[in-house]
Amino acid sequence: MADRKRKKGYWQGARKRRRMCLEIGMKGVLVTCNKNEKACIREAYNLLNEYADELHGPEITASDSGSEPEGEDIEAALAKEVAQMKNKAGKNKRRFQAMDSGANNVIFIQSQLESPDKLVHHILDDINTSKKFKTRNVLRMIPVMSACKAYLENVKKSAEEMFPKFFSVSDNPSYAIVFKTRNNGTMKRDEVIPALAGVVSEVNPACRVNLNEPDLAIVIEVIRNVCCMSVLKDYFNLKKYNIHSIVEGTKDDPKPREVKGQEPPKGDLEVENKAVHEGQGNVTVQESKVEVEAASENLGDKHEDGVDNDVTGSKVIEAGEGEQDGQAKDDGKETHQNSSAVVPGEDSC
Repeated sequence: MADRKRKKGYWQGARKRRRMCLEIGMKGVLVTCNKNEKACIREAYNLLNEYADELHGPEITASDSGSEPEGEDIEAALAKEVAQMKNKAGKNKRRFQAMDSGANNVIFIQSQLESPDKLVHHILDDINTSKKFKTRNVLRMIPVMSACKAYLENVKKSAEEMFPKFFSVSDNPSYAIVFKTRNNGTMKRDEVIPALAGVVSEVNPACRVNLNEPDLAIVIEVIRNVCCMSVLKDYFNLKKYNIHSIVEGTKDDPKPREVKGQEPPKGDLEVENKAVHEGQGNVTVQESKVEVEAASENLGDKHEDGVDNDVTGSKVIEAGEGEQDGQAKDDGKETHQNSSAVVPGEDSC
Protein backbone atom coordinates (compact mmCIF):
# COMPACT_ATOMS: atom_id res chain seq x y z
CA MET A 1 0.00 0.00 0.00
CA ALA A 2 2.81 2.36 0.84
CA ASP A 3 4.38 1.80 -2.59
CA ARG A 4 1.09 2.49 -4.32
CA LYS A 5 0.62 5.71 -2.39
CA ARG A 6 4.12 6.85 -3.23
CA LYS A 7 3.58 6.11 -6.94
CA LYS A 8 0.26 7.91 -6.93
CA GLY A 9 1.75 10.97 -5.29
CA TYR A 10 4.67 10.93 -7.71
CA TRP A 11 2.45 10.94 -10.79
CA GLN A 12 0.21 13.64 -9.37
CA GLY A 13 3.26 15.82 -8.87
CA ALA A 14 4.40 15.12 -12.42
CA ARG A 15 1.01 16.21 -13.75
CA LYS A 16 1.25 19.45 -11.84
CA ARG A 17 4.70 20.12 -13.23
CA ARG A 18 3.52 19.55 -16.79
CA ARG A 19 0.78 22.14 -16.39
CA MET A 20 3.33 24.91 -15.73
CA CYS A 21 4.46 25.18 -19.33
CA LEU A 22 3.85 27.25 -22.43
CA GLU A 23 0.34 26.63 -23.75
CA ILE A 24 -1.96 27.89 -26.47
CA GLY A 25 -3.62 31.24 -25.81
CA MET A 26 -1.00 32.58 -23.40
CA LYS A 27 0.68 35.97 -23.47
CA GLY A 28 4.02 36.84 -21.98
CA VAL A 29 7.74 37.11 -22.69
CA LEU A 30 10.24 34.60 -24.05
CA VAL A 31 13.54 35.06 -22.22
CA THR A 32 16.77 33.48 -23.43
CA CYS A 33 19.72 32.94 -21.11
CA ASN A 34 23.27 31.62 -20.99
CA LYS A 35 22.68 28.23 -19.31
CA ASN A 36 21.90 29.59 -15.82
CA GLU A 37 18.10 29.41 -15.90
CA LYS A 38 17.46 29.96 -12.19
CA ALA A 39 19.45 33.18 -12.11
CA CYS A 40 17.82 34.21 -15.39
CA ILE A 41 14.32 33.81 -13.91
CA ARG A 42 15.27 35.88 -10.87
CA GLU A 43 16.72 38.67 -13.03
CA ALA A 44 13.72 38.62 -15.37
CA TYR A 45 11.31 38.93 -12.44
CA ASN A 46 13.21 41.90 -11.03
CA LEU A 47 13.44 43.65 -14.38
CA LEU A 48 9.81 43.12 -15.39
CA ASN A 49 8.39 44.08 -11.99
CA GLU A 50 10.55 47.21 -11.78
CA TYR A 51 9.27 48.64 -15.05
CA ALA A 52 5.74 47.26 -14.65
CA ASP A 53 5.44 49.22 -11.40
CA GLU A 54 6.39 52.38 -13.31
CA LEU A 55 3.79 51.81 -16.03
CA HIS A 56 0.95 50.06 -14.19
CA GLY A 57 1.61 50.61 -10.50
CA PRO A 58 2.50 47.99 -7.88
CA GLU A 59 1.06 44.51 -8.13
CA ILE A 60 -2.03 43.75 -6.06
CA THR A 61 -1.75 40.26 -4.58
CA ALA A 62 -4.47 38.11 -3.04
CA SER A 63 -3.34 38.99 0.49
CA ASP A 64 -3.52 42.71 -0.30
CA SER A 65 -6.99 42.42 -1.79
CA GLY A 66 -8.24 40.41 1.23
CA SER A 67 -7.25 43.01 3.81
CA GLU A 68 -10.11 45.23 4.93
CA PRO A 69 -9.36 48.87 5.63
CA GLU A 70 -10.66 50.41 8.83
CA GLY A 71 -14.08 51.99 8.64
CA GLU A 72 -15.16 50.05 5.53
CA ASP A 73 -18.89 49.50 5.21
CA ILE A 74 -20.10 45.95 5.87
CA GLU A 75 -22.15 45.84 2.69
CA ALA A 76 -19.17 46.98 0.61
CA ALA A 77 -16.99 44.35 2.27
CA LEU A 78 -19.54 41.63 1.47
CA ALA A 79 -19.83 42.77 -2.14
CA LYS A 80 -16.06 42.73 -2.44
CA GLU A 81 -15.87 39.22 -1.03
CA VAL A 82 -18.55 37.98 -3.46
CA ALA A 83 -16.64 39.48 -6.37
CA GLN A 84 -13.48 37.73 -5.20
CA MET A 85 -15.30 34.41 -4.99
CA LYS A 86 -16.62 34.81 -8.53
CA ASN A 87 -13.15 35.57 -9.77
CA LYS A 88 -11.59 32.75 -7.76
CA ALA A 89 -10.05 31.08 -10.80
CA GLY A 90 -7.85 34.05 -11.61
CA LYS A 91 -7.42 35.30 -8.07
CA ASN A 92 -4.15 33.53 -7.32
CA LYS A 93 -2.49 34.35 -10.65
CA ARG A 94 0.55 36.56 -10.38
CA ARG A 95 1.37 39.33 -12.80
CA PHE A 96 4.41 37.36 -14.00
CA GLN A 97 4.83 33.60 -13.71
CA ALA A 98 7.81 31.62 -15.06
CA MET A 99 6.97 28.49 -17.02
CA ASP A 100 8.75 25.81 -18.98
CA SER A 101 9.00 26.75 -22.64
CA GLY A 102 9.97 23.31 -23.95
CA ALA A 103 13.49 24.33 -25.06
CA ASN A 104 16.81 24.61 -23.29
CA ASN A 105 17.96 28.07 -22.19
CA VAL A 106 14.57 29.54 -23.11
CA ILE A 107 12.10 30.52 -20.38
CA PHE A 108 8.53 31.62 -20.92
CA ILE A 109 7.19 34.15 -18.41
CA GLN A 110 3.42 34.36 -18.57
CA SER A 111 1.98 37.82 -18.07
CA GLN A 112 -1.48 39.03 -17.13
CA LEU A 113 -0.81 42.34 -18.90
CA GLU A 114 -2.81 43.07 -22.01
CA SER A 115 0.20 44.33 -24.01
CA PRO A 116 3.49 42.77 -22.90
CA ASP A 117 5.14 44.17 -26.04
CA LYS A 118 4.80 47.75 -24.74
CA LEU A 119 6.44 46.81 -21.44
CA VAL A 120 9.39 45.06 -23.11
CA HIS A 121 9.89 47.92 -25.55
CA HIS A 122 9.90 50.38 -22.63
CA ILE A 123 12.55 48.28 -20.85
CA LEU A 124 14.83 48.00 -23.86
CA ASP A 125 14.41 51.64 -24.83
CA ASP A 126 15.47 52.73 -21.35
CA ILE A 127 18.48 50.40 -21.42
CA ASN A 128 19.40 51.74 -24.85
CA THR A 129 19.33 55.27 -23.45
CA SER A 130 21.29 54.58 -20.27
CA LYS A 131 23.67 51.96 -21.74
CA LYS A 132 23.83 50.23 -18.36
CA PHE A 133 23.78 46.50 -17.73
CA LYS A 134 20.79 45.51 -15.61
CA THR A 135 21.09 41.77 -16.19
CA ARG A 136 23.91 39.27 -16.35
CA ASN A 137 22.14 36.11 -17.47
CA VAL A 138 19.18 37.45 -19.45
CA LEU A 139 20.11 37.82 -23.11
CA ARG A 140 16.97 38.47 -25.16
CA MET A 141 13.39 39.33 -24.23
CA ILE A 142 10.85 38.58 -26.97
CA PRO A 143 7.21 39.50 -26.26
CA VAL A 144 4.57 36.89 -27.08
CA MET A 145 1.31 38.50 -28.16
CA SER A 146 -0.34 35.33 -29.42
CA ALA A 147 0.30 31.61 -29.01
CA CYS A 148 -1.37 29.05 -31.27
CA LYS A 149 -0.86 25.51 -32.49
CA ALA A 150 2.19 25.04 -34.69
CA TYR A 151 0.26 24.35 -37.89
CA LEU A 152 0.13 26.60 -40.92
CA GLU A 153 -3.65 26.98 -40.85
CA ASN A 154 -3.63 28.03 -37.19
CA VAL A 155 -0.80 30.47 -37.78
CA LYS A 156 -2.66 32.13 -40.66
CA LYS A 157 -5.84 32.36 -38.62
CA SER A 158 -3.99 33.97 -35.72
CA ALA A 159 -2.29 36.41 -38.11
CA GLU A 160 -5.63 37.41 -39.65
CA GLU A 161 -6.85 38.35 -36.18
CA MET A 162 -3.71 40.24 -35.15
CA PHE A 163 -2.43 42.02 -38.27
CA PRO A 164 -5.32 44.47 -38.92
CA LYS A 165 -4.42 46.26 -35.69
CA PHE A 166 -0.93 47.05 -37.02
CA PHE A 167 -1.13 47.18 -40.82
CA SER A 168 -4.52 48.71 -41.58
CA VAL A 169 -3.26 52.23 -40.95
CA SER A 170 -2.73 55.19 -43.22
CA ASP A 171 1.09 55.35 -42.98
CA ASN A 172 1.51 51.91 -44.68
CA PRO A 173 4.34 50.57 -42.49
CA SER A 174 7.07 48.43 -44.00
CA TYR A 175 7.73 45.04 -42.48
CA ALA A 176 10.04 42.05 -42.27
CA ILE A 177 9.31 38.50 -41.14
CA VAL A 178 11.69 36.79 -38.70
CA PHE A 179 11.22 33.03 -38.30
CA LYS A 180 12.86 30.62 -35.85
CA THR A 181 12.02 27.07 -34.77
CA ARG A 182 13.13 25.00 -31.79
CA ASN A 183 12.39 21.30 -31.33
CA ASN A 184 9.96 21.28 -34.24
CA GLY A 185 10.34 19.70 -37.67
CA THR A 186 6.94 20.35 -39.26
CA MET A 187 6.89 24.14 -39.61
CA LYS A 188 8.92 25.19 -42.65
CA ARG A 189 10.31 28.67 -43.18
CA ASP A 190 9.54 28.67 -46.91
CA GLU A 191 5.89 27.92 -46.18
CA VAL A 192 5.23 30.21 -43.24
CA ILE A 193 6.85 33.41 -44.54
CA PRO A 194 4.95 33.57 -47.88
CA ALA A 195 1.70 32.75 -46.05
CA LEU A 196 2.15 35.60 -43.58
CA ALA A 197 3.22 37.99 -46.35
CA GLY A 198 -0.01 37.11 -48.14
CA VAL A 199 -2.05 37.96 -45.03
CA VAL A 200 -0.34 41.37 -44.81
CA SER A 201 -1.11 42.02 -48.49
CA GLU A 202 -4.76 41.19 -47.90
CA VAL A 203 -4.95 43.58 -44.95
CA ASN A 204 -3.07 46.43 -46.66
CA PRO A 205 -1.64 45.96 -50.19
CA ALA A 206 0.36 49.20 -49.83
CA CYS A 207 2.66 47.70 -47.17
CA ARG A 208 6.05 46.75 -48.56
CA VAL A 209 8.87 44.52 -47.38
CA ASN A 210 12.00 46.15 -45.99
CA LEU A 211 14.62 43.72 -44.73
CA ASN A 212 17.08 46.37 -43.53
CA GLU A 213 15.07 48.89 -41.52
CA PRO A 214 11.43 47.80 -41.31
CA ASP A 215 8.87 49.78 -39.34
CA LEU A 216 7.47 46.52 -37.93
CA ALA A 217 8.94 43.06 -37.52
CA ILE A 218 6.71 39.98 -37.50
CA VAL A 219 8.54 37.63 -35.14
CA ILE A 220 7.63 33.93 -35.24
CA GLU A 221 9.08 31.66 -32.53
CA VAL A 222 8.07 27.99 -32.83
CA ILE A 223 8.80 25.80 -29.80
CA ARG A 224 7.65 22.21 -30.04
CA ASN A 225 3.93 22.31 -30.89
CA VAL A 226 3.32 25.98 -30.01
CA CYS A 227 3.83 28.95 -32.33
CA CYS A 228 4.48 32.28 -30.60
CA MET A 229 3.75 35.36 -32.70
CA SER A 230 4.28 39.06 -32.16
CA VAL A 231 4.53 42.29 -34.16
CA LEU A 232 7.35 44.45 -32.82
CA LYS A 233 8.67 47.90 -33.60
CA ASP A 234 12.34 48.98 -33.58
CA TYR A 235 13.34 45.33 -33.77
CA PHE A 236 16.63 45.88 -35.60
CA ASN A 237 17.33 49.27 -34.00
CA LEU A 238 17.18 47.53 -30.61
CA LYS A 239 19.53 44.75 -31.77
CA LYS A 240 16.80 42.12 -32.08
CA TYR A 241 15.81 42.83 -28.48
CA ASN A 242 19.20 41.61 -27.23
CA ILE A 243 20.09 43.42 -24.00
CA HIS A 244 23.84 42.73 -24.16
CA SER A 245 24.10 43.88 -27.77
CA ILE A 246 22.22 47.07 -26.93
CA VAL A 247 24.61 47.98 -24.11
CA GLU A 248 27.79 46.94 -25.89
CA GLY A 249 26.71 48.51 -29.17
CA THR A 250 27.65 45.42 -31.19
CA LYS A 251 25.83 44.12 -34.20
CA ASP A 252 23.54 41.18 -33.65
CA ASP A 253 22.88 38.36 -36.11
CA PRO A 254 22.52 39.29 -39.78
CA LYS A 255 19.22 40.52 -41.14
CA PRO A 256 16.65 37.90 -42.14
CA ARG A 257 17.45 36.33 -45.46
CA GLU A 258 15.37 36.97 -48.52
CA VAL A 259 12.80 34.24 -49.10
CA LYS A 260 10.42 33.63 -51.96
CA GLY A 261 7.28 35.60 -51.25
CA GLN A 262 9.18 38.24 -49.26
CA GLU A 263 10.87 40.46 -51.86
CA PRO A 264 12.68 43.70 -51.05
CA PRO A 265 11.34 46.96 -52.54
CA LYS A 266 12.39 47.60 -56.11
CA GLY A 267 12.87 51.34 -55.63
CA ASP A 268 16.47 50.89 -54.52
CA LEU A 269 17.33 48.86 -57.61
CA GLU A 270 16.28 51.47 -60.16
CA VAL A 271 19.13 52.90 -62.23
CA GLU A 272 19.19 56.07 -64.21
CA ASN A 273 18.56 55.46 -67.89
CA LYS A 274 21.91 55.99 -69.56
CA ALA A 275 22.19 55.54 -73.31
CA VAL A 276 25.18 53.60 -74.56
CA HIS A 277 25.77 53.61 -78.31
CA GLU A 278 28.17 51.14 -79.85
CA GLY A 279 27.64 50.65 -83.55
CA GLN A 280 23.97 49.94 -84.27
CA GLY A 281 23.29 48.15 -81.02
CA ASN A 282 20.06 48.23 -79.02
CA VAL A 283 20.44 49.39 -75.40
CA THR A 284 18.65 47.66 -72.47
CA VAL A 285 19.04 48.66 -68.81
CA GLN A 286 18.52 45.98 -66.16
CA GLU A 287 19.16 46.77 -62.46
CA SER A 288 22.75 48.01 -62.05
CA LYS A 289 24.38 46.95 -65.37
CA VAL A 290 23.95 47.98 -68.99
CA GLU A 291 23.70 45.29 -71.60
CA VAL A 292 24.25 46.12 -75.25
CA GLU A 293 22.93 43.76 -77.85
CA ALA A 294 24.74 44.45 -81.12
CA ALA A 295 24.61 42.87 -84.52
CA SER A 296 27.47 40.48 -85.06
CA GLU A 297 28.48 42.11 -88.34
CA ASN A 298 29.23 45.43 -86.61
CA LEU A 299 31.59 43.85 -84.10
CA GLY A 300 35.30 44.01 -84.81
CA ASP A 301 37.85 41.43 -83.91
CA LYS A 302 39.00 43.42 -80.90
CA HIS A 303 38.26 46.96 -79.83
CA GLU A 304 41.00 49.29 -78.69
CA ASP A 305 39.43 49.52 -75.28
CA GLY A 306 38.31 45.90 -75.10
CA VAL A 307 39.52 43.83 -72.17
CA ASP A 308 39.36 40.07 -72.54
CA ASN A 309 37.69 38.84 -69.34
CA ASP A 310 38.22 35.13 -70.12
CA VAL A 311 34.46 34.62 -70.12
CA THR A 312 33.10 32.55 -72.97
CA GLY A 313 30.86 34.56 -75.30
CA SER A 314 31.40 38.00 -73.75
CA LYS A 315 33.78 40.96 -73.66
CA VAL A 316 33.93 43.75 -71.16
CA ILE A 317 34.48 47.28 -72.49
CA GLU A 318 35.43 49.84 -69.90
CA ALA A 319 34.57 53.36 -71.03
CA GLY A 320 36.23 56.41 -69.49
CA GLU A 321 36.39 60.12 -70.07
CA GLY A 322 39.47 61.61 -71.64
CA GLU A 323 42.72 59.70 -71.85
CA GLN A 324 43.16 56.51 -69.82
CA ASP A 325 46.43 54.67 -69.17
CA GLY A 326 48.17 56.98 -71.58
CA GLN A 327 46.17 55.84 -74.65
CA ALA A 328 44.07 58.35 -76.63
CA LYS A 329 40.43 57.54 -77.35
CA ASP A 330 38.80 57.79 -80.76
CA ASP A 331 37.16 61.15 -81.48
CA GLY A 332 33.95 59.60 -82.80
CA LYS A 333 33.20 57.40 -79.78
CA GLU A 334 30.97 58.61 -76.94
CA THR A 335 32.47 58.12 -73.47
CA HIS A 336 30.68 57.46 -70.21
CA GLN A 337 32.34 57.95 -66.85
CA ASN A 338 32.14 55.18 -64.22
CA SER A 339 30.07 52.84 -66.40
CA SER A 340 30.70 49.43 -67.98
CA ALA A 341 29.01 47.57 -70.81
CA VAL A 342 28.88 43.84 -71.37
CA VAL A 343 28.88 43.03 -75.07
CA PRO A 344 28.04 39.48 -76.07
CA GLY A 345 30.34 38.26 -78.76
CA GLU A 346 31.78 35.14 -80.19
CA ASP A 347 33.68 32.66 -78.07
CA SER A 348 37.14 33.85 -77.23
CA CYS A 349 39.96 31.54 -78.08
